[in-house]
Amino acid sequence: MSEALRNGGKNPGRRHGSARRRILHAAAARFYADGIAATGIDAITSDAGVAKMSLYNNFASKADLVEAYIAARHDEWLALYEARRSGARTPLDRVLAVFDAYIDHAELGYAHGFRGCGLLNAAAELSVGEPGREAVRRHKEEVEAILLDPLRELTGESRAAETAEHCSFLLEGAVARAGLEGGPSRLQHARALAERLVTALPAEERQTRAEGRA
Repeated sequence: MSEALRNGGKNPGRRHGSARRRILHAAAARFYADGIAATGIDAITSDAGVAKMSLYNNFASKADLVEAYIAARHDEWLALYEARRSGARTPLDRVLAVFDAYIDHAELGYAHGFRGCGLLNAAAELSVGEPGREAVRRHKEEVEAILLDPLRELTGESRAAETAEHCSFLLEGAVARAGLEGGPSRLQHARALAERLVTALPAEERQTRAEGRA
């Protein structure tokens, strides 16, 4: 998560580093806190401490800046997930690491409070077919694919896709409610529900698969 997102766009080191980085950090904070349509170019350049021409030297348009923001948010979530996955010992741990990454996202110190998934918030403002909206769709598909691999080990091929989709629905519903409430409790509850869901297979099925892997 960028420092600017945690500080409402007021990046304490904004006079240092590349203009592109400062612009993107300022835009990310404004887009998340205020929305894309409500954020003007002047507000972004003021927060970034750059001239308007500098923005257009680095981004072809506001739409281009929005796409860069979405790509950065995707990378930030993947970094949260990788940090959690690195400590996962079992397939179930790897499933729950996805939920833990969402919880970590909700617990970051946003200057204006947690407002849910920044990617879904952005997609809600974009028209069907816009590149940014398609990028959000691909991100959500990637999250479901990340869930799928450990679930294959836990539930078998026939049930893995269905369970991954179920877990995705739990995540998206929980993050929407968490954004409304401004905290991670719904995501923590979703994590517990997912753990019960994944471990609810009949004992004989789990034993059969364990024997098959032995």
